This record gives sequence, C-alpha cells and structure tokens, in this order.
Amino acid sequence: MSDNQNLLAEQRRALILDEVRRRGGVRVNELTRRLNVSDMTVRRDLDALARQGMVEKVHGGAVPVSEPSAHEPGFEAKSGLELSAKEDIAKAAAEMAAPGSAIALAGGTTAFALAQQLLEVPDLTVVTNSVRVADVFYTAQRAAASGGTGPRAGAATVVLTGGVRTPSDTLVGPVADAAIRSLHFDVLFLGVHGISVEAGLSTPNLAEAETNRHFVRSARRVVVVADHTKWGTVGLSSFATLDEVDVLVTDAGIPAQTRAEFAELPPELVVAGEQPEDADI
Repeated sequence: MSDNQNLLAEQRRALILDEVRRRGGVRVNELTRRLNVSDMTVRRDLDALARQGMVEKVHGGAVPVSEPSAHEPGFEAKSGLELSAKEDIAKAAAEMAAPGSAIALAGGTTAFALAQQLLEVPDLTVVTNSVRVADVFYTAQRAAASGGTGPRAGAATVVLTGGVRTPSDTLVGPVADAAIRSLHFDVLFLGVHGISVEAGLSTPNLAEAETNRHFVRSARRVVVVADHTKWGTVGLSSFATLDEVDVLVTDAGIPAQTRAEFAELPPELVVAGEQPEDADI
C-alpha cells in the first residue's frame, strides 16, 4: 500500500494521538486503513510519539501514557496536535475581541493560533507573557515594514512581560506577576493545560499558575480557549475555578457527557463551528 502523500507526518501523528486518547488505545492495522498508509509508516509514527512520551507502544498498537501531574510538554511537542480544532477555536474566540480594546493573551499553542486571527482586529493593545504570541505580532509588523509601507494602520500595540521562560515559552514569576497586577484588561484569552469540574483550570507549572491567577484577577472578562483533549485533565496546580470563567471556547470533539455537565455551570460554552440553537434560520 502506498503512503498517503497528502497527510504530513505531524498531521498523521496528531490524528493517531487523538485516537489513542479518545479510544484508550489503537491497533496498527486499524490506523493503516484509516490513514491509508503502510504498516511501516504507522510504526514509525508510533515510534516518534513514544519517544516524545505521548503514547506507550504495546504489541500490535499503542495505548495512552498517564502523564504525571507535574509533567509539562514543550511548545514544539504540542504545536502539531489538534491543528484543525485549534484553528476553529481561534476563529470563534477572535470574534470576542472588539477593535480598540485592551486584551491579555496568555501562553500556549491555542493562544498562538488565536494571535494569528487577531492580526486583522484594529487598534488592539495586547499584553502577553508568551514569546511565541509576541513574535506573531512583531513578525507581521516587520513584514509590513519591509514592503515600504510600515506597519498597517491600526496594528496592535504589543507589550511582552518579563519573567522566567517555561517549556511552553511563556514568561512567569514575580516580574511577570508585578507587571500584570498593575494593568486592567477588557478580555483575557487563556489557554490551559487542563479543565475539570472539580479542579477548575490547572497547569503543571507552579509559577505559571500564580501568573495566571494575576491574569484572571486583572481581567473584566475571562475567555478560556481549549480543545477537547484538555477536558478532564488535571495539572499539579489549580489557578482558577470555573466560576471565575465567563466563556469556554472548545471544539466539536467535546463529549456529550461533558457538554451536559457544563450546561449546569456558570461559564458560557461555545463550541467552535457550531451554530447557537437560537440562531436565526
């Protein structure tokens, strides 16, 4: 069987990891049929995921790895996962950023996707503790300047906080906390490591948890952006309860049981790509 050349290795591995997490395990022969690739390609993908600590290989397939609550994957390890879900979430969340508003954008790969969607929202003031997010805006401004026209009118003003850099390329600690405490945001867009009814929002990094607490306290409106794989995950440190969240933006992969649970909770649940039930027809 010839390999499917239309699917990049990163995309295949993201799909495989999603199947492992949703089903609790996969078999090589099932993946070859679904992805239309050879056994050898699937086995190479499983080897790569196992080296990254994302799955555990077993005879004939792979099963999930139970991550320690203090384990924090790096930005690169997460950047190729759930790409379409993150794009849908980013598009939905970007509609909540009003032109001329002051927003905070915390770190993570979903926030990175959101930053790219926010490039066309005029006159934003963006405060972020993410090196990657700041680079999105800086790169766009440099690209416009290289064309001889300078940054486009209404381009975002970006403020990058200081602090100690985490594996996910966010800046945390007392320096970041002090900067955030002195500011007031119209909206905070916050990516998370995990969400659960009992633990709320959590992260494996203690310093990041404290910085996120300050973000939440400084925002008039808190919007959490998280794909369906984050539901039910609990990191080492909780930093906010669900009562402190105004909107949760996720993707259509969210299980029906989770939707039912959150129907009884304060945050508004927005499932990216789905029309509201009361939308005009």
